Amino acid sequence: MKIPLPPVPLPEHLIDVARSFEDGTNTPAEPRDAATVILMRPSADGPEVYYLRRHVSMDFAAGMAVFPGGGVDRRDFDASVGWAGPSPAAWAARLGCDEETARALVCAAVRETFEESGVLLAGTSETSVVEDTTGDDWEADRVALESRELALTDFLNRRGLVLRTDLLGVWDAWLTPIFEPKRYRTWFFVASLPTGQVTRDVSTESSSVAWIPARVAADQADAEELALMPPTYLTSLEVGGYSSPDEVLGVAASRSVEMFTPSVEPLGEGWTLSMPDRLRPLVAARHRA
Repeated sequence: MKIPLPPVPLPEHLIDVARSFEDGTNTPAEPRDAATVILMRPSADGPEVYYLRRHVSMDFAAGMAVFPGGGVDRRDFDASVGWAGPSPAAWAARLGCDEETARALVCAAVRETFEESGVLLAGTSETSVVEDTTGDDWEADRVALESRELALTDFLNRRGLVLRTDLLGVWDAWLTPIFEPKRYRTWFFVASLPTGQVTRDVSTESSSVAWIPARVAADQADAEELALMPPTYLTSLEVGGYSSPDEVLGVAASRSVEMFTPSVEPLGEGWTLSMPDRLRPLVAARHRA
């Protein structure tokens, strides 16, 4: 079986570029904080995950299948946002950042998921969750959030809602390599599709969307039928190893993360990008298959 990613051999010219940043000749771009959510639902083939295929005209991850997510907005830092579940301090300990950033990341995760899939992880209390967000009034609010005409706090307060932060789990954290011109510190969250809610093809940044079992998405990437960036591929491979979303969330409940930055490392007679050590056995097993 051909395994095109990862590890992927890097072209020599990219190695030279990477070294120019490592030795200080070039200065890396300043990364932006971001959140992404692996939205899951049960299937006979393990956790099924919501993927968006980004427009080929996008300046980052063009044409790639990705999870819902995006950069933190300055208004995500609003401390008056309605909140239910683990405290920002508890999230900070698990995300490996300060409390203010943790609050903003959780807000961004919920906001971006709603903007890009129509799914809202919020309810009228700490035990309830919105069951239907398909009405025209919900769509108008989603569009206003996406265009930054409406802040998440105002949106939730007007509807009498609180963030259900307990519906999120921590999964991973990746920082774009130093030689990339656009860089993100991205925290990966996991969540199950709430009962009654449905995803919709609403994102202006995607050309199509699809629910695909995570393990099948990894197989499709191996067969070059689906374009995934290495973090998305490795996450799909790992999540696809579990039998259900509940099992994934159970694992996430005890996880804390450290930001991982891929670096250049040897691959045979060439070079590739590194990956977290815990994921190396999964990739090695694919090569042995």
